[in-house]
Amino acid sequence: MSRQGSAGTGGPLDAESIARGVIGGNRQMLARAITLVESENPVHAESARRILEQCITEGRHAMRIAVTGSPGAGKSTFIESLGEEIISNGHSLAVLAVDPSSLRSRGSILGDKARMEKLTARKEAFIRPTASSGHLGGGAPKTHETMLLLEAAGYEVIILETVGVGQSEVHADAMTDFVLLLMLPGSGDELQGIKRGIMEIADAVGVTKADGERVELAKATASDFTAALGMLPEKHPGHRRKVLLTSARSGAGIKETWGEITGFFDLLQKSGELELRQLQQRSSLLRDLVEWGLRKAYRSDPAIQQRKAEIEAEVAAGRLSPFEGADLLVEAFRLRR
Repeated sequence: MSRQGSAGTGGPLDAESIARGVIGGNRQMLARAITLVESENPVHAESARRILEQCITEGRHAMRIAVTGSPGAGKSTFIESLGEEIISNGHSLAVLAVDPSSLRSRGSILGDKARMEKLTARKEAFIRPTASSGHLGGGAPKTHETMLLLEAAGYEVIILETVGVGQSEVHADAMTDFVLLLMLPGSGDELQGIKRGIMEIADAVGVTKADGERVELAKATASDFTAALGMLPEKHPGHRRKVLLTSARSGAGIKETWGEITGFFDLLQKSGELELRQLQQRSSLLRDLVEWGLRKAYRSDPAIQQRKAEIEAEVAAGRLSPFEGADLLVEAFRLRR
């Protein structure tokens, strides 16, 4: 699919024009649509919804891959090497790189695009760094919606680089098809500290930086993780989760990792599980949107916020228990609806 690298947009465009641009592969319109979707400005919400409604009717589906891992595992460097392999196999690629936000300023460095210089220069790739805004789940508040835009734009592979490894990353599994967990050589000793949930959602484990003097240590780490995966219940019928040795510096294991991913998708495609999983992703998005809408309505209701301040003062003074206070707030919000 051809993509226009730039296009004059003139003044403000309506949602339908932006949606048509996204579907037509216009990168500038895609970036504008993502900005509207991510915006917290209420004025943009209706435009974003109309764009998404039009884009989702296209029914396009990409290979959705989540890459997670401990800090220092080299996720961005690995993704750049894997991205080069994906593009060399004739696929278009979009990368959503989520950076952690400051709990105080809500800001983020958003340095992943700078760390993927080679991939950024490729016309077949679209890289979008975004801040987590304190959102749990490994992504950002609007990650799932952004994926829908990228699919509508025709990108065949989408990689979600999550914030890091942890129990909250389990939510990323609900919006992607394949989860790759990256670990450093020597991290086998940390298995006890790794949450069972993140191991259970991993479809494969990659031991990174397996080069030079670290090769033997990486092999030992791979053995530890192979044993750990063997003790976990099967995630997908007929799929045996593998541990791969990789090195972005030497290129070792990159081609094999892509082969493992494509083999996984072939298996799920043939069994019909991939289509089922895509339907489940829509249901997951529905639940997220409902919860997000309820939280927004709760926080934006002046009467509820006034009542909340009163109840918090009562709880802080010890005149009301947190449980009673919560019940009162929920009931007050329910009656307001």
